[in-house]
Amino acid sequence: MKILYAIQGTGNGHVSRALDIVPLLQKKVTTDVLISGIQSDIELPFPVKYKYKGLSFIFGKNGGVDMLQTFIQLKSKRLYDEIKTLPIHEYDLIINDFEPVSAWAAYAANKPCISLSHQSSVLSSYAPKPSKIDLLGQTILRIYAPSTVKYGFHFERYDRFTYTPVIRQQIRQALVTNLGHITVYLPAFEEEKLIKRFHHFESVEWHVFSKHTKKSYQSKNVSVFPIRNEAFVQSMASSSGVMCGAGFETPAEALFLKKKLLVIPMKGQYEQHCNAAALSDMGVTVLKNLKKNKLDRIEDWLTYGKVIPVDYPDITEKIIDQILKKHAGVSSSHLSKLWEDELSVSL
Repeated sequence: MKILYAIQGTGNGHVSRALDIVPLLQKKVTTDVLISGIQSDIELPFPVKYKYKGLSFIFGKNGGVDMLQTFIQLKSKRLYDEIKTLPIHEYDLIINDFEPVSAWAAYAANKPCISLSHQSSVLSSYAPKPSKIDLLGQTILRIYAPSTVKYGFHFERYDRFTYTPVIRQQIRQALVTNLGHITVYLPAFEEEKLIKRFHHFESVEWHVFSKHTKKSYQSKNVSVFPIRNEAFVQSMASSSGVMCGAGFETPAEALFLKKKLLVIPMKGQYEQHCNAAALSDMGVTVLKNLKKNKLDRIEDWLTYGKVIPVDYPDITEKIIDQILKKHAGVSSSHLSKLWEDELSVSL
């Protein structure tokens, strides 16, 4: 059997999962790796056969996606060419972590495409949703990377095909301490705004990891660092708390490390607002923004914030074994029906 494992490269969560999943796949079957997107900061320690621009969202500096830059970098002909030229026929099975090039190439070639992603769980009718309906956000989430079968990860097991998060071995093996600082990863905010807010809390040491700087510097009680995986993991494992966006991997890792957690979902990012709803249900502090009127909420979290207990066992290999056993050798007619059902629901 020959597998194509495809990774979404916008943000670091998908890439973090791949650090554990790809070596497991390579132990069992011939596996090639594809990555598309231009916003990841984590280097992969294994060969990547295909690197595409794909369809990326560009982080802004005011708490949301920069739609202008996202539109500017979107080239529909390039995306079409990437889908068309990917040699998808070489593979028996595509395992896809919310990656659009391989997903649509698999659809065009009537190939089995297994979604193994957080987004699959978010789409479940049983998963928490924000009170405000976002039809555009729901539609994008459904059609961005379609699949024949879905397996998903979420903060809790909301559905039969939902599993607890993949916690990479680097996090599982990290030395957990509490040196008193707060680790911050809010890539959609500019450093100056974060620094200004955190200067208000003079007695607190802040470690801000920023996509917008290439060198470290200090501003009073705020240390700013470029994104470096080792440094970020070390800071998070030794922190008293973590403040981050409402993505998936970083909040899940913070919960696993038994750190109090505060999240701020990105504006206009439906998935993050779904995550924020789930985390709020669990007892995690959620803020809508970082305006001045939120300083009291942050002060309250710094003083009284509590660790939310979770149980995230290491079951990744069991899931991989299940996928390889169950989804190899599916007939062409059955695949056609699966694709038809998927796209009729999505579109």
